[in-house]
Amino acid sequence: MSLEITDDIEALVAVLPPEIAEALRKVNRFDELLEVVLDLGRPCYARYANGEVQLTEQEIRQDQLDYVVSRIGDFGDDNRAGIERTLHRISAIRNRRGRIIGLTCRVGRAVYGTIDIIQDIVESGKSILLLGRPGVGKTTMLREVARVLAETKRVIIVDTSNEIGGDGDIPHPAVGKARRMQVATPSLQHAVMIEAVENHMPEVIIIDEIGTELEAAAARTIAERGVQLVGTAHGNTLDNLMMNPTLCDLVGGIQTVTLSDEEARRRGTQKSVLERKAPPTFDVVVEIQDWDRVAIREDVAAAVDAILRGYILPPEIRVRRPSGEIEKFTEAPRAASAVEEEALPAAPQPVHVVQGGRLTTLRVYPYGLNQNRIR
Repeated sequence: MSLEITDDIEALVAVLPPEIAEALRKVNRFDELLEVVLDLGRPCYARYANGEVQLTEQEIRQDQLDYVVSRIGDFGDDNRAGIERTLHRISAIRNRRGRIIGLTCRVGRAVYGTIDIIQDIVESGKSILLLGRPGVGKTTMLREVARVLAETKRVIIVDTSNEIGGDGDIPHPAVGKARRMQVATPSLQHAVMIEAVENHMPEVIIIDEIGTELEAAAARTIAERGVQLVGTAHGNTLDNLMMNPTLCDLVGGIQTVTLSDEEARRRGTQKSVLERKAPPTFDVVVEIQDWDRVAIREDVAAAVDAILRGYILPPEIRVRRPSGEIEKFTEAPRAASAVEEEALPAAPQPVHVVQGGRLTTLRVYPYGLNQNRIR
């Protein structure tokens, strides 16, 4: 399946100062452009997937920053603004007095066809959490999930920074028939999530950047009401998310429990161990490793339990080949590195003795000795 990309790049170039827009056109690498960075008193840079290019020799002036600000929407409490009917995002850096001294103009692209790699999971009705480093395509995939599901279900997008549906009151065509609820201030995101469920009878809720305990609690409430939840969170992998005390509730939460002597002996562990506290909010975790590669954990509860007990449940890897074919395979468990292997003590070799011309193994049964001393 081929990918169709819509980026409205000219709308972003049009808000830049004329000299910067002209320099950007001379470079003519719009397909690879990620963002344009303007910082007061420094040259302007264009960042691409494989590096950055200096666009001007002259330092950025305050009037150039003001020129951009005057041609875009208003900045919210999260210092983000947009360009109406596009997916581009402009983020501000302010000084201590609140004056804008830097801008990051990030290109927003609608990529149709990105979810073919996980379409079976999306259409299964399970709640899905997307993880991945910044810029790897979490929001792009979320936007496409909203469009595909809205063809057959009632979908509500809770769009805190207008990044999923674009700036302005009319959502971008990339979200299809999905309805969009805007959020006045980021601190109210959890309240709008609950409001969406109570007032608009959705079958699916789409939420970007779950980042606080209140939002994690709201996500659990939504999932418990039988609504399919598709969201993103900060973190590269499931392991990272489990180590985040704010967000670990999304995968069930972690608590310390004390085992009885008998149970500790049976498990071969110490008496105090970590265990999952509750059922996970999300049924499936998708770790986006690259544009064409994802790692899928279809049973989050089992994966979390395995990690807490010290062994690895390898995820299913899916890769989109240049031909469009999706290849699926299971990743082998991570092996210890050479350094780790050198640090490990060598396994004891069995002692053999010769008795009556036959080779036998000498067995020693210690009694009353500390295990650590024997090892």
